[in-house]
Amino acid sequence: MTVFYLVQHAEKERQLGDPGLTELGRRQADRTADWVEHAGVHAVFSSPLRRARETAWSIASRTGLHVREDSRLRERMNWDGSQPMEDFLADWAASVKDRDFVPASGDSSCDAAERFRSCLVDLAKEPGPVVLVTHGGVTVDLLRTLIGDDAVPVTLMQHGVPSCAITTLDDLSVVDIASVEHLE
Repeated sequence: MTVFYLVQHAEKERQLGDPGLTELGRRQADRTADWVEHAGVHAVFSSPLRRARETAWSIASRTGLHVREDSRLRERMNWDGSQPMEDFLADWAASVKDRDFVPASGDSSCDAAERFRSCLVDLAKEPGPVVLVTHGGVTVDLLRTLIGDDAVPVTLMQHGVPSCAITTLDDLSVVDIASVEHLE
């Protein structure tokens, strides 16, 4: 059994495409790194998107570990400006409501959850604990698959995962959801 710490990336800049972290986001990443440093982590994985990589680099700099990217940790949808924001948001809402809906740019909720789950199954061979820096949408997708919609906190479904929140899994069993205690 491997313990996984699913870390939501820190606060990102409000830009389209692949934005980096804000100044607050860098401080959040550093506080998260402080917590992870004492968690006995053996590996750090990251989504290839910049906001996740920058968060992971902060964690890796404290732990002395190398960040390994895995595209299965990427967000379900990432607005790149190729469609109007209103259309992107409508697709996002449709994919939350209907988990099989395939948006114009991205994956269905079910497909995103399965890609994330397959990553965890593969990484269960790693000595743990393992940090995976990822995104709120795909984390909620995974939780919906693992524990069902009724067990996912309503605030996550409506407002997303808070910046640098840590969701803890023991293998594929959910232990704790979106903890931000380390940021206080």
